[in-house]
Amino acid sequence: MMGKQSGFMGGMYAVSEWIAKFSLTNLAWFAMNLPIVVLVLSLLDARDQGEVLILLIPIILFAPVVFFPATAALFAKAREWVRKDYMVENKSYWSYYRENYLQSVAGGLLFTLLWVIVAVDIYYFYESSTILTGVFLVTSILLYVFTVNFFATVVHVSLPFRKLVKRSFFITLGSPLLFGTIAVTNGFLLMVSVYMFPVIIPVFTGAIVAFLSFSAYYRFIIAVKKEEE
Repeated sequence: MMGKQSGFMGGMYAVSEWIAKFSLTNLAWFAMNLPIVVLVLSLLDARDQGEVLILLIPIILFAPVVFFPATAALFAKAREWVRKDYMVENKSYWSYYRENYLQSVAGGLLFTLLWVIVAVDIYYFYESSTILTGVFLVTSILLYVFTVNFFATVVHVSLPFRKLVKRSFFITLGSPLLFGTIAVTNGFLLMVSVYMFPVIIPVFTGAIVAFLSFSAYYRFIIAVKKEEE
């Protein structure tokens, strides 16, 4: 039996192993979101407001029951990688999907409603008020980080739903460093993925976003615990 590889070959093996982990998990996440992906692509080719509305309605309805459970499972795998839990117990993406389904759907209902409210406000004020448009754009960044922190929290601690939301909210507001890290890294990755290399979206983007976001979140949690000791 061959010993553990080291040096250049060992490094290449480790890199290929991580690429496989990220890509397989991201593909599973992308496959679960395929109905929404098809609708969003159709939305980009919509010709009038009526067609946009027809496509937006199913996207909004699918988000809580499709996107949120799938993304929560993605964050659960990211938690496993960050904490190196895979070295002890390597659960499948589908196990995490079932495990966090109900709370992620509940979160999906809440956050989808909040996103719809913010999006409608941005659309309504876009031409009539530059100041209010800017306010709601800033609000959308806050809501994005809040959403990311909810995903990280729901897979990391076992709490009633209301306490999960409350904890996620206070974490979002409680650390400017965590807020900035998530906002900047996620914004950069999403812009690169959407505008430069859209081909990586089905293969890597979601997994990388989840991994980096949970890494920042976990470091914050550990730092808080050390201060409390």
